[in-house]
Amino acid sequence: MKIQERTGAGAGRSAVPAGPSVGDRLPTPPRERKPALAALAVLLILVGALGATMLVLQAGDRIEVVKITQDIPAGQAVTDSNTTSVMVAEDPGIDYVKWSQLDALKKLKAVTTIPGGAVAVGQMFGEGADVPEGKSLVGLSLKEGQYPAGLKSGATVAAYRVGGTSRSDSGDGGTGGSSGSTGGGDAVIVEKAVVDYVKETKGDDLVSSTNLPVTLLVDDAQAAALTQAASNGEVALVLVTGN
Repeated sequence: MKIQERTGAGAGRSAVPAGPSVGDRLPTPPRERKPALAALAVLLILVGALGATMLVLQAGDRIEVVKITQDIPAGQAVTDSNTTSVMVAEDPGIDYVKWSQLDALKKLKAVTTIPGGAVAVGQMFGEGADVPEGKSLVGLSLKEGQYPAGLKSGATVAAYRVGGTSRSDSGDGGTGGSSGSTGGGDAVIVEKAVVDYVKETKGDDLVSSTNLPVTLLVDDAQAAALTQAASNGEVALVLVTGN
């Protein structure tokens, strides 16, 4: 009799175990801390801040200097037309020519040919061109047809007297030939000269309205005859062996 009562009392209970109530939350696992990543993030922030500080400091130490805009042959001076100003970072190890020193710079000469686009430094200029002893630099202004195509600095050329009237020139540089002569030993002014400077022509310059400036390095004894012929526009250059 007691066994039946116990069985009847448990009949209304569910066999499924009771679950958690709606208000209860499951426990969450503790978050894993990564100190290495945190340290890296802090380091990156510090590096970025340092870089920004350096940029600001460098921007504050910029100076206005002279920049060459056109080629300047050896022995020539700067002018307002072949210079401009540019801002650069100040460097105690570089002897920049400041823009405020331009007037003083005009009184000096280029010791060697200075290419356009270069920033001027003090070592580029002096009282005169850096010419070897016994040599002279002679400037020419040549028309098309008086120089070979592709003429470049460092080339070896011969200078001939062309055009003009018959004349006789004394000196070691040679004697003048007859009118229109372009050959023969008596038409040679300089047998071998080195091109110290020639203006570089760009590929898009189809037609040039101006003469080509060329500077030759010749012996002192040949400079007078070459200068005289050049002043009359009677010089033609020819590439010779050695190039």
